[in-house]
Amino acid sequence: MWREFTQLLFISGDMALNLFVSLLLSILISLGIAMLYRGTHRGLNYEHSFVNTLVLLAPIVTLVMLFIRGDLVLSLGLVGSLSIIRFRTPIKDSRDMVYIFWVIAVGLGCGTNNWTLVLISTLLLAIVVSLLYLFEYGRPHHSDFVMVISGTSHFLPTEAESIIKRQTIMARMRSHEIHDGHWEIIFELRFSRVQEKNAATLLQEIQALEGVTRVSLLAPQLALPI
Repeated sequence: MWREFTQLLFISGDMALNLFVSLLLSILISLGIAMLYRGTHRGLNYEHSFVNTLVLLAPIVTLVMLFIRGDLVLSLGLVGSLSIIRFRTPIKDSRDMVYIFWVIAVGLGCGTNNWTLVLISTLLLAIVVSLLYLFEYGRPHHSDFVMVISGTSHFLPTEAESIIKRQTIMARMRSHEIHDGHWEIIFELRFSRVQEKNAATLLQEIQALEGVTRVSLLAPQLALPI
């Protein structure tokens, strides 16, 4: 029955089996990669559509490789068609680009029947990614913040500086503006990992100073969606 079905589609049984296994394997592996991306993602720029793209990209590349394998004319036609396509979607995180190349490599491997190589390399890369995530490799030993202090009455910046320097490893005044009785001071702060836990206490001490009406602490290193 399988042979009759494949003959009806004008493809041999071996070719149909090869197509089925390659596509199924690429889909399963890309699903695993997408789950790993979702589980190890940090930051605020997570996009559901990007995860779906990771799942779909590998089988599409596999299908393309199955089309052009051993056919010089098709391969040249593919290169020509891709040369007129312009991708305008910005990559907000370099880590996203790594995952895109990963699933493309999986699609290329499955499309050329290198199934064992794809499985082994994907497993090793998944272990490396998990270890980097667990040990927070590459994370700096300090965190930079920007503190904005504003008020409406007389205020001595030296009082705030003494409190800030006591709870940070570096503090620097960036600007001091006064307009119609209102003032605003911006400090650049650097916390160690231990001192970072005391950020709430620092805000309370600054808020308690005479003349202070508002205190904000910003983390500019966060990856915010645009």
